[in-house]
Amino acid sequence: MLNKISINKLAAAAVFTLVSSGSSALTQEQQGLQISQQVKQHDTGWTDSSADMLMILHNAQGQKSIRELKIKTIEQLEDGDKSLTTFNKPRDVKGTAFLSFSHPVEADDQWLYLPALKRVKRISSRNKSGPFMGSQFAFEDLSSFEIEKYSYKYLGDQAVNGLDSFMVEQYPADPHSGYTRRIVWVDKEAYRIQKIDFYDRKNTLLKTLTYTGYQQYLNQYWRADTMNMVNHQNGKSTELKWKNYVFKSGLKDGDFNKNALKRVR
Repeated sequence: MLNKISINKLAAAAVFTLVSSGSSALTQEQQGLQISQQVKQHDTGWTDSSADMLMILHNAQGQKSIRELKIKTIEQLEDGDKSLTTFNKPRDVKGTAFLSFSHPVEADDQWLYLPALKRVKRISSRNKSGPFMGSQFAFEDLSSFEIEKYSYKYLGDQAVNGLDSFMVEQYPADPHSGYTRRIVWVDKEAYRIQKIDFYDRKNTLLKTLTYTGYQQYLNQYWRADTMNMVNHQNGKSTELKWKNYVFKSGLKDGDFNKNALKRVR
Protein backbone atom coordinates (compact mmCIF):
# COMPACT_ATOMS: atom_id res chain seq x y z
CA MET A 1 0.00 0.00 0.00
CA LEU A 2 1.29 3.43 -0.89
CA ASN A 3 1.84 5.82 2.02
CA LYS A 4 1.83 9.61 1.81
CA ILE A 5 5.60 9.79 1.28
CA SER A 6 5.44 7.26 -1.57
CA ILE A 7 2.61 9.18 -3.22
CA ASN A 8 4.59 12.40 -2.94
CA LYS A 9 7.62 10.75 -4.54
CA LEU A 10 5.52 9.41 -7.42
CA ALA A 11 3.94 12.84 -7.94
CA ALA A 12 7.37 14.46 -7.84
CA ALA A 13 8.65 12.01 -10.45
CA ALA A 14 5.67 12.80 -12.68
CA VAL A 15 6.28 16.53 -12.42
CA PHE A 16 10.00 16.05 -13.06
CA THR A 17 9.25 14.00 -16.19
CA LEU A 18 6.72 16.48 -17.56
CA VAL A 19 8.79 19.58 -16.87
CA SER A 20 12.14 18.14 -17.90
CA SER A 21 10.74 16.82 -21.17
CA GLY A 22 9.23 20.19 -21.98
CA SER A 23 5.86 18.54 -22.32
CA SER A 24 3.26 20.74 -23.98
CA ALA A 25 0.65 19.11 -21.70
CA LEU A 26 1.36 21.78 -19.10
CA THR A 27 1.65 25.53 -19.46
CA GLN A 28 4.56 27.37 -17.84
CA GLU A 29 2.15 28.58 -15.17
CA GLN A 30 0.94 25.03 -14.43
CA GLN A 31 4.51 23.73 -14.34
CA GLY A 32 5.54 26.47 -11.93
CA LEU A 33 2.57 25.72 -9.69
CA GLN A 34 3.19 21.96 -9.64
CA ILE A 35 6.88 22.36 -8.81
CA SER A 36 5.97 24.71 -5.96
CA GLN A 37 3.33 22.26 -4.71
CA GLN A 38 6.02 19.58 -4.55
CA VAL A 39 8.24 21.89 -2.48
CA LYS A 40 5.39 22.26 0.01
CA GLN A 41 4.44 18.57 0.02
CA HIS A 42 8.03 17.46 0.62
CA ASP A 43 8.07 19.55 3.79
CA THR A 44 4.77 18.54 5.35
CA GLY A 45 4.26 16.47 8.50
CA TRP A 46 7.08 17.64 10.77
CA THR A 47 4.49 18.83 13.37
CA ASP A 48 6.71 21.25 15.31
CA SER A 49 10.35 22.27 15.58
CA SER A 50 12.77 24.37 17.57
CA ALA A 51 16.28 25.54 16.76
CA ASP A 52 19.03 27.90 17.86
CA MET A 53 20.19 30.53 15.42
CA LEU A 54 23.00 33.04 15.02
CA MET A 55 22.05 36.18 13.11
CA ILE A 56 25.15 37.86 11.74
CA LEU A 57 24.66 41.39 10.40
CA HIS A 58 27.26 42.70 7.93
CA ASN A 59 27.35 46.36 6.97
CA ALA A 60 28.67 47.77 3.71
CA GLN A 61 32.11 48.37 5.29
CA GLY A 62 32.49 44.72 6.31
CA GLN A 63 31.83 45.21 10.02
CA LYS A 64 29.59 42.68 11.69
CA SER A 65 27.43 42.20 14.76
CA ILE A 66 26.10 38.91 16.09
CA ARG A 67 22.79 38.05 17.74
CA GLU A 68 21.72 34.79 19.35
CA LEU A 69 18.12 33.64 18.88
CA LYS A 70 15.79 30.76 19.64
CA ILE A 71 13.04 29.90 17.16
CA LYS A 72 10.03 27.66 17.73
CA THR A 73 7.56 26.73 15.01
CA ILE A 74 4.35 24.73 14.92
CA GLU A 75 2.90 23.34 11.70
CA GLN A 76 -0.68 24.25 10.80
CA LEU A 77 -2.04 21.94 8.12
CA GLU A 78 -5.23 23.97 7.66
CA ASP A 79 -3.50 27.37 7.81
CA GLY A 80 -0.04 28.90 7.65
CA ASP A 81 2.52 27.96 10.30
CA LYS A 82 3.02 29.79 13.59
CA SER A 83 6.47 30.80 14.85
CA LEU A 84 7.96 32.46 17.92
CA THR A 85 11.41 34.04 17.68
CA THR A 86 13.25 35.14 20.83
CA PHE A 87 16.43 37.22 21.02
CA ASN A 88 18.79 36.06 23.80
CA LYS A 89 21.97 38.06 23.07
CA PRO A 90 23.37 40.71 23.04
CA ARG A 91 21.98 42.60 26.01
CA ASP A 92 20.48 45.47 23.98
CA VAL A 93 18.05 43.11 22.22
CA LYS A 94 17.66 40.41 24.92
CA GLY A 95 14.00 39.61 25.54
CA THR A 96 12.80 40.97 22.21
CA ALA A 97 10.32 38.49 20.75
CA PHE A 98 8.56 38.14 17.41
CA LEU A 99 5.36 36.17 16.87
CA SER A 100 4.11 35.33 13.39
CA PHE A 101 0.90 33.63 12.25
CA SER A 102 1.16 32.91 8.53
CA HIS A 103 -1.98 32.61 6.42
CA PRO A 104 -2.41 31.28 2.87
CA VAL A 105 -4.75 34.03 1.67
CA GLU A 106 -5.35 36.63 4.37
CA ALA A 107 -2.64 39.01 5.56
CA ASP A 108 -0.28 37.43 8.09
CA ASP A 109 -0.64 38.37 11.75
CA GLN A 110 2.66 39.50 13.25
CA TRP A 111 3.61 41.07 16.60
CA LEU A 112 6.89 42.34 18.04
CA TYR A 113 7.50 42.57 21.80
CA LEU A 114 9.97 45.30 22.80
CA PRO A 115 11.09 44.76 26.42
CA ALA A 116 12.46 48.30 26.82
CA LEU A 117 8.95 49.64 26.16
CA LYS A 118 7.21 46.66 27.79
CA ARG A 119 4.66 46.58 25.04
CA VAL A 120 3.58 44.45 22.10
CA LYS A 121 3.61 46.17 18.72
CA ARG A 122 1.47 44.79 15.92
CA ILE A 123 3.12 44.83 12.49
CA SER A 124 0.57 46.21 10.03
CA SER A 125 0.16 44.61 6.63
CA ARG A 126 1.43 47.80 5.01
CA ASN A 127 4.72 47.54 6.91
CA LYS A 128 5.57 43.91 6.07
CA SER A 129 8.21 45.04 3.57
CA GLY A 130 10.15 46.83 6.34
CA PRO A 131 13.41 45.37 7.74
CA PHE A 132 13.22 42.92 10.62
CA MET A 133 15.34 44.11 13.57
CA GLY A 134 17.84 45.90 11.34
CA SER A 135 18.52 42.83 9.21
CA GLN A 136 18.24 42.41 5.44
CA PHE A 137 15.22 40.15 5.97
CA ALA A 138 11.85 41.86 5.68
CA PHE A 139 8.96 40.89 7.95
CA GLU A 140 7.28 39.22 4.98
CA ASP A 141 10.36 37.03 4.44
CA LEU A 142 9.69 35.41 7.83
CA SER A 143 6.32 34.02 6.81
CA SER A 144 5.94 30.33 6.04
CA PHE A 145 5.70 29.38 2.36
CA GLU A 146 2.07 28.88 1.38
CA ILE A 147 0.99 28.01 -2.17
CA GLU A 148 -1.84 30.55 -2.26
CA LYS A 149 0.50 33.48 -1.53
CA TYR A 150 1.79 33.51 -5.12
CA SER A 151 1.05 32.84 -8.75
CA TYR A 152 3.73 30.94 -10.66
CA LYS A 153 5.64 30.55 -13.90
CA TYR A 154 8.27 27.92 -14.77
CA LEU A 155 11.27 29.62 -16.44
CA GLY A 156 13.51 26.66 -17.24
CA ASP A 157 16.39 24.75 -15.66
CA GLN A 158 19.71 25.95 -14.29
CA ALA A 159 22.43 24.51 -12.07
CA VAL A 160 22.83 26.23 -8.70
CA ASN A 161 24.98 25.10 -5.75
CA GLY A 162 26.15 22.30 -8.05
CA LEU A 163 22.62 20.89 -8.41
CA ASP A 164 20.37 20.80 -11.48
CA SER A 165 17.41 22.96 -10.51
CA PHE A 166 14.05 24.24 -11.68
CA MET A 167 13.65 28.03 -11.96
CA VAL A 168 10.21 29.24 -10.90
CA GLU A 169 9.02 32.83 -10.96
CA GLN A 170 6.62 33.71 -8.13
CA TYR A 171 4.34 36.75 -8.10
CA PRO A 172 3.04 37.81 -4.65
CA ALA A 173 -0.73 38.01 -4.28
CA ASP A 174 -0.41 40.50 -1.41
CA PRO A 175 -0.78 44.06 -2.79
CA HIS A 176 1.36 45.33 0.10
CA SER A 177 4.32 43.09 -0.69
CA GLY A 178 7.63 44.86 -1.15
CA TYR A 179 8.35 42.65 -4.16
CA THR A 180 7.02 42.52 -7.71
CA ARG A 181 8.34 38.99 -8.09
CA ARG A 182 10.76 36.34 -6.81
CA ILE A 183 12.77 33.86 -8.83
CA VAL A 184 13.25 30.62 -6.91
CA TRP A 185 15.70 27.83 -7.72
CA VAL A 186 14.48 24.37 -6.57
CA ASP A 187 16.77 21.36 -6.89
CA LYS A 188 15.36 18.39 -8.77
CA GLU A 189 16.89 15.89 -6.36
CA ALA A 190 14.85 16.69 -3.23
CA TYR A 191 12.79 19.82 -4.02
CA ARG A 192 14.84 22.02 -1.69
CA ILE A 193 15.01 25.76 -2.27
CA GLN A 194 18.59 26.64 -3.21
CA LYS A 195 18.36 30.34 -4.03
CA ILE A 196 15.83 33.18 -4.26
CA ASP A 197 16.20 36.49 -6.13
CA PHE A 198 13.90 39.26 -4.87
CA TYR A 199 12.83 42.13 -7.16
CA ASP A 200 11.62 45.39 -5.64
CA ARG A 201 8.55 47.43 -6.57
CA LYS A 202 10.48 48.96 -9.46
CA ASN A 203 11.21 45.42 -10.71
CA THR A 204 14.93 45.86 -9.97
CA LEU A 205 16.96 43.10 -8.34
CA LEU A 206 17.01 43.92 -4.63
CA LYS A 207 18.26 40.89 -2.71
CA THR A 208 19.49 37.34 -3.15
CA LEU A 209 18.99 34.61 -0.55
CA THR A 210 21.14 31.47 -0.77
CA TYR A 211 20.70 28.22 1.18
CA THR A 212 23.71 25.99 1.92
CA GLY A 213 24.65 23.05 4.12
CA TYR A 214 21.38 21.15 3.96
CA GLN A 215 20.94 18.43 6.60
CA GLN A 216 18.17 15.84 6.70
CA TYR A 217 16.14 15.23 9.86
CA LEU A 218 13.83 12.32 10.70
CA ASN A 219 14.99 10.75 7.42
CA GLN A 220 12.72 13.13 5.52
CA TYR A 221 12.90 16.86 6.30
CA TRP A 222 15.69 19.04 4.97
CA ARG A 223 16.95 22.21 6.68
CA ALA A 224 19.79 24.46 5.54
CA ASP A 225 22.54 25.13 8.08
CA THR A 226 23.16 28.58 6.57
CA MET A 227 20.95 31.17 4.86
CA ASN A 228 22.64 34.29 3.50
CA MET A 229 20.64 37.33 2.38
CA VAL A 230 22.62 39.86 0.33
CA ASN A 231 21.17 43.28 -0.44
CA HIS A 232 22.53 44.38 -3.81
CA GLN A 233 21.34 47.96 -3.40
CA ASN A 234 22.85 48.90 -0.03
CA GLY A 235 25.80 46.50 0.17
CA LYS A 236 24.63 44.93 3.44
CA SER A 237 23.98 41.27 4.18
CA THR A 238 22.53 39.08 6.92
CA GLU A 239 23.66 35.53 7.56
CA LEU A 240 21.56 33.04 9.53
CA LYS A 241 23.33 30.00 11.00
CA TRP A 242 21.08 27.26 12.39
CA LYS A 243 21.84 24.44 14.83
CA ASN A 244 20.30 22.15 17.47
CA TYR A 245 17.14 21.34 15.54
CA VAL A 246 14.53 19.37 17.48
CA PHE A 247 11.33 18.09 15.86
CA LYS A 248 8.06 16.78 17.27
CA SER A 249 8.81 17.88 20.83
CA GLY A 250 5.15 18.41 21.72
CA LEU A 251 4.78 22.15 21.26
CA LYS A 252 1.17 23.27 21.60
CA ASP A 253 -0.88 25.95 19.91
CA GLY A 254 -1.08 27.72 23.27
CA ASP A 255 2.71 28.23 23.17
CA PHE A 256 2.13 30.68 20.32
CA ASN A 257 0.07 33.66 21.45
CA LYS A 258 0.60 37.29 22.41
CA ASN A 259 0.95 36.40 26.08
CA ALA A 260 3.86 34.09 25.17
CA LEU A 261 5.72 37.15 23.85
CA LYS A 262 6.01 38.60 27.35
CA ARG A 263 6.88 35.26 28.97
CA VAL A 264 10.04 34.65 26.95
CA ARG A 265 13.32 34.49 28.86
